[in-house]
Amino acid sequence: MVNEELAQYGIAHTDSKTTVDASPAVLVEMAVARGEGTLTSTGCLAVSTGEYTGRSPKDRFIVDTPDVHDNIAWGSVNVPISIEQYEKIHAEVVSYLSERRVYMVHALAGADRRYSRKVLAICELASQALFVEQLLVRPTAWELENFGVADFVVMAAPHLKLDPEVHGTASEAGVLINFQEHTILVVGTQYSGEIKKSIFSVMNYLLPIENNVLPMHCSCNMNPLSHGTTVFFGLSGTGKTTLSADEGRMLIGDDEHGWSDDSVFNIEGGCYAKTIRITPETEPQIFNAIRFGSICENVVIDPDTRVADYFDESITENGRVAYPVEFIPNAITRGVARRIPDVIIFLTADAFGVLPPISELDERSAMYHFITGFTSKVAGTERGITEPTPTFSALFGEPFMPLDPNVYARMLGERIKHSGTRVYLINTGWTGGPYGVGERIKLKYTRKMVEAAQSGLIDDGDFVFDKRFGVSVPLACPGVPSNLLDPKGTWADGDAYDKAADELARMFEENAEKRHPGMDPAIRAAGPKPLA
Repeated sequence: MVNEELAQYGIAHTDSKTTVDASPAVLVEMAVARGEGTLTSTGCLAVSTGEYTGRSPKDRFIVDTPDVHDNIAWGSVNVPISIEQYEKIHAEVVSYLSERRVYMVHALAGADRRYSRKVLAICELASQALFVEQLLVRPTAWELENFGVADFVVMAAPHLKLDPEVHGTASEAGVLINFQEHTILVVGTQYSGEIKKSIFSVMNYLLPIENNVLPMHCSCNMNPLSHGTTVFFGLSGTGKTTLSADEGRMLIGDDEHGWSDDSVFNIEGGCYAKTIRITPETEPQIFNAIRFGSICENVVIDPDTRVADYFDESITENGRVAYPVEFIPNAITRGVARRIPDVIIFLTADAFGVLPPISELDERSAMYHFITGFTSKVAGTERGITEPTPTFSALFGEPFMPLDPNVYARMLGERIKHSGTRVYLINTGWTGGPYGVGERIKLKYTRKMVEAAQSGLIDDGDFVFDKRFGVSVPLACPGVPSNLLDPKGTWADGDAYDKAADELARMFEENAEKRHPGMDPAIRAAGPKPLA
């Protein structure tokens, strides 16, 4: 049966060379035995991903097939590769995996079974099979027995290196999505985030077109009493995972969700959190999830004590840990909330240090900030990023969105309008000056702002309208020093603040004009504009 399934995808194998749907314990044992990693003092499997310690956007391609050609927003993010080049790489991957032991994992993408897709991962490494097992939705025994043919097949061959001159890639690594063949190839990179985000990209294409479901690069949690839900949009490093893992709320998921007519659901079954500078005091839920069954990537481990040093950046700032969502004590393990969000929070790490720590957005400004998606790329999340860099990423997740941003934006706008969802912009970046001068806004204050937004308490106070950024800024927030809420007041030099703030506002205008010329004029008018 196993060999017949593999044969469907061209892989010739014997049972002795195939491990299928092994338990996490077995996969951990096999990974250690094969030298893929070691156990830490808490029982977590620790692996090194080599040269690739983050996603490599220039190595990601979508196969330009007739069925998707007119739908994909082609450009520097969604880069096409020809069918011929794909077939050449695919043939090498199939041949390569046929000669090696492989680890198969049958899983689901999408906790709401009305919209889920069946995923088969065929991995060269036991550690990557463990990653898939813990990160995707785990089928029930009945679903596994009746799995049938997968909707998408992932082939992961991290030790196979490509030749750019032969294969048409940018480097020896390649991540290729073929919607026509329902296949994802992850080649030449061991960074498991590439597997995760490729599956997310597939769902971001299929859900809007086939199910009228809005896919979101967000975390989501629920009030255990009122069942009110909050979604947190933001790129890696802005705080989605940290802020959604709240002991007072129930976690639905930390990164990828779908918003249907009557639910919000996790696309995954696990979490993939950054480990840099994590402590039991600052992030207790995530810290305690780093145990047996979880897998950490590129974290420095003492060879004698096996104790992890989460403050050591010598490998990368992008140390990660993957674990199933049930490792969070108050998680909703079914991954579905049967109600639409009450609150949307856009997270941005402003390296200029000029945006308010929290502000309220009306419908138009919410659409503007969703379309433009300003933040700062944080060191380590992508290759070559060594310090925060201002960037605009449409939908707070442009690298994973195959369709035109306006498709997703219209869907969000319709949902905000019909649901009355309240929207806030929270800056988790710098205050008192730009990066290098000011300081990062303390997590304890950001948590208080989130709590005030979720409860609605922040709306009980007075607001002042910021004409430059087009947002309403509260004058008070429970648990937060009032002087922190006024970004200009935290700077030693008010004129320097105005100059920096106008510079950022101009960046917003230039980005909107250059990258979103078709933006509705009313939405564009709600965006930032320099005062000088």
